[in-house]
Amino acid sequence: MKEGESRQPHARQLFRICGPAAVAALFERDPGRVERLFFEDRLKSEVGSFCRTLARARKPYRQVDKAELARVSGTPLHGGLVAIAAPQPLAGFDRNATRIWAKNSKPLLILDGIGNPHNLGAIARSAAFFGLERMVLADRLDQALPSDASYRVAEGGLEHLNLHRAALPAALFEMRPAYRVIGTALGHDPVPDSLESGPPVALVFGNEETGLDPATIAACDQIWSIPGSGRVQSLNVAAAAAILLYLVSCPSISVIT
Repeated sequence: MKEGESRQPHARQLFRICGPAAVAALFERDPGRVERLFFEDRLKSEVGSFCRTLARARKPYRQVDKAELARVSGTPLHGGLVAIAAPQPLAGFDRNATRIWAKNSKPLLILDGIGNPHNLGAIARSAAFFGLERMVLADRLDQALPSDASYRVAEGGLEHLNLHRAALPAALFEMRPAYRVIGTALGHDPVPDSLESGPPVALVFGNEETGLDPATIAACDQIWSIPGSGRVQSLNVAAAAAILLYLVSCPSISVIT
């Protein structure tokens, strides 16, 4: 285990990473994690470089029919390609590293109890789309960790993020003043029309049902709410994350209220 990495139960598992985009990102980022590869005939020409990489490492790959691939992947939504791979390591949190992270001025994403693996995957996809480099996952039992489902929904996004595990809310205090720590919750001030200049933003999203814990809210510099019509109570957390990531990644954009 490398220095700073957190030994988690999921690190001893092999995951099924499905779909051309996710598998291509895996081979681009860290092909050594791949243990086996399965693919349909229609993708044979697209996976040639993957197969050569595995052949050099003396790891197996095999063309299979759609029914066999559904059995291997555990889902019919496999996209014709499945890699059996070790997960990306979860690094521990280092308060001194946050000052280095903040130098690139990119937002930081913090998930405090996001329990649905599909939401985790969708948020990771948005984060990678907007060019974020890392995501911090709360060290709590109800926080989803990377899984078959989250890798599939992320469409390769998890491969482009460095993942860290941190005890919240203590870590939020340690991120300041390198970051402006912004929580998200209902019933608070709306997102400002424009962002103030200063340190980059660390966005904190809470559990899908209970939201942010009071102690986490107390550790934030500000709490934002996304304004809406009120016809439904709130947005799905993955949708809210995409909106706010867009706003903090493109600070010249004004919020329409």
